[in-house]
Amino acid sequence: MNTEFIFADRQFSLIRYPEKHQHISLQAWDSADELVIEHIENLLSEASLSIGSGDNDGSMMIFNDDFGALGCWFSHLAPYWVSDSYISLRSLSENLKANHLLGNAETSNKNGLLTAPLKTLTSVQSLTFKPEKAPSLVVLKVPRALALLEQQLIDLQKYITPDTRVIATGKVKTITKSVLNLFERYIGPTTTSLAKKKSRLVFASPRESIKLSDSPYPTRWQCKSTMGTALTIDNLANTFSRQSLDIGARIMLEHMTVSANDVVVDLGCGNGVLGVNALSLAPDAKVIFVDESYMALESARLNVLNNFPDKIDQCEFVASNCLETLINRENKPAVTKILCNPPFHQQNAITDHIAWQMFTDSRDVLIKSGHLVVVGNRHLDYHIKLKKLFGAAKVLASDKKFVILGTAKR
Repeated sequence: MNTEFIFADRQFSLIRYPEKHQHISLQAWDSADELVIEHIENLLSEASLSIGSGDNDGSMMIFNDDFGALGCWFSHLAPYWVSDSYISLRSLSENLKANHLLGNAETSNKNGLLTAPLKTLTSVQSLTFKPEKAPSLVVLKVPRALALLEQQLIDLQKYITPDTRVIATGKVKTITKSVLNLFERYIGPTTTSLAKKKSRLVFASPRESIKLSDSPYPTRWQCKSTMGTALTIDNLANTFSRQSLDIGARIMLEHMTVSANDVVVDLGCGNGVLGVNALSLAPDAKVIFVDESYMALESARLNVLNNFPDKIDQCEFVASNCLETLINRENKPAVTKILCNPPFHQQNAITDHIAWQMFTDSRDVLIKSGHLVVVGNRHLDYHIKLKKLFGAAKVLASDKKFVILGTAKR
């Protein structure tokens, strides 16, 4: 849905990417965005904050901008913009273009998208990012995963000084004691604003001398493959089920089948445990790991190297909204099997549009007679969607909570 974001005397037309799949009630910004914009604009108007806008200035950094609202608003300040989400990055690019904020940009950034004048970084790239000087202002949207926030605050310790303003924003329900404790631990004394429209701000004052912290990520655990061999699984901070094997993946591992000639897609791969298991079942198979999280893709890459380092050349790691990236290729891979454990949320919104698009894209990507295998909670009724798209869906396995469904492209 294309909606108008109006604040003070400025107006932007913003979307949540992919616009055609979004529910009409969902907009591309929230009251937490409005609150932090209002606060920063007041600081700038009072001249109590100075932010440069040179090409290599780096005076402002923005983390976890859901759909590019903050990036668009502050684009004239040429901030560094850091996200773990391909969809957020794509939303930013689309919204900059729609609002004529790209300037004279003619080339794409390292991620293949136009985002000038912003300097965009994925969460994985930011681990080695070194700005020219300490930023004057750091703005963070509080993410769903506290582990991601913890990793970002650890990363920030290398960049900030006592003169850096660190401001976080989020819904009141997300500004928990655990969140405040992370700011206190890694940055310095922390306070909050009063709540406004169910959102509030967090202010953290960097200590004079910050002792750099070691990251607790990636976390590591082991599980058994379908063949009974041990798999070692690493999980970066924003990876789904980073502390243990989730129940859906466990039941899938117990019932997976892969053949030597298969081209397998691990769709919404997370740490890649299903794709890694595919290599254990069929060492000659090709596996394409697809996720919208850059940390998930890096986790999957690490896990191929952990368990089957000689198979890394048979693997591909693709950042994508569902299977769009594969669909839009000139030479589409001849995919014979797709394994999918669909998410049912986007950022902080509960939604089924992602599963629906995953199933629709799978039908487009699979070769004739290729198979889609889906695991999910029983109550999600995925069999109804699969029957509409493929004509049939078969229960391959089930327990009291989860069901594995299989269908073939006719």
